[in-house]
Amino acid sequence: MIFIVFGKWRKKPTKEMVDKSREIYGQMMKEGVKFLGGYWTLGRYDMVTIAEAKDEKTLMKDLIKMGEVVSTETLVAVPNEEAHKLIE
Repeated sequence: MIFIVFGKWRKKPTKEMVDKSREIYGQMMKEGVKFLGGYWTLGRYDMVTIAEAKDEKTLMKDLIKMGEVVSTETLVAVPNEEAHKLIE
C-alpha cells in the first residue's frame, strides 16, 4: 500500500531532532517500509513523505515512534490506473 505522510515539527527543528527522525526512518526500513520520496515543504506542513508498507498497521506502528518529534497526517494513496477501474 502507498501512503502520503504529511509532517509538522512539534517545535523548531534541531540537529538532534533531525537525527532522531533519521534513526526512526532507518528502523522503519528494517521493518519493511520503503520510502519512495521525501520533501521538506513550505506552507501548512514542514515535510511530505511518500512511503510503501504492507498495511496500515505496519506504518501506524512506526509513525507512533515518530510522534516525539513530528506530528503526522497520513493518506492512503491509490494509483490512478487502479482508481479508474473502480468507476463503473
